[in-house]
Amino acid sequence: MAAPRASYLGKKSGDVKLDEAVFGEPFHEPLVHRAVTAELNARRRGTASTLTRGQVAMTGAKAWRQKGTGRARVGALSSPQRTGGGVAFGPRPRGYTVKVNRKERRRALRAALSMHAQRGSLAALGADAFSEPSTRQAAEALEDFGKGGHVLVVLVEGEEMAALSFRNLPSARVLRAADVGVADVVGAARLVASPGAFDELAALAAVPGGRAAGSDAATDQEEAA
Repeated sequence: MAAPRASYLGKKSGDVKLDEAVFGEPFHEPLVHRAVTAELNARRRGTASTLTRGQVAMTGAKAWRQKGTGRARVGALSSPQRTGGGVAFGPRPRGYTVKVNRKERRRALRAALSMHAQRGSLAALGADAFSEPSTRQAAEALEDFGKGGHVLVVLVEGEEMAALSFRNLPSARVLRAADVGVADVVGAARLVASPGAFDELAALAAVPGGRAAGSDAATDQEEAA
């Protein structure tokens, strides 16, 4: 099986050779689902709050006397079935964080990255081509890289010009490699990363105790014939 590669966007020729240990992981749906669910839950603020019948500021007097009115007897006005009363079993501030083991999270990230490599929705970006912010240049780079869905652009420190160029595109989302999660990779229709970002992603998803991960260091510049 040939080593996975990512071709450059735009006019730049050549491609980036990727680490097969990271970008050749078989897809494991239950594991990826668990990692994505845990990440999305951890992003929830958990600040929804309601008042119970004991917390509602309301009079303790009966609405009307117990007998003699011909109406049903009534208790506290703060009961949940009355307008303005408390809420029964309503949400309270809480945390939604669910622990996922480190090895599981790394394997899920490898599976998500490998999914893009296998279906050809992975591309490399020469961030050094952006000497100044240029949304037009960014749009032209993505022009021939599929349609539909949004593009996840992964960059590293020192590539701010490229980040400023892509962030104004409605179909693009720019993240630093250190901030990328499994949910971000799975939720993107296409993935674009600089060679440095590929190295950081490979380090985040490295096999524990295995050989050093990375994009096999150098970028192969294979000139088109």
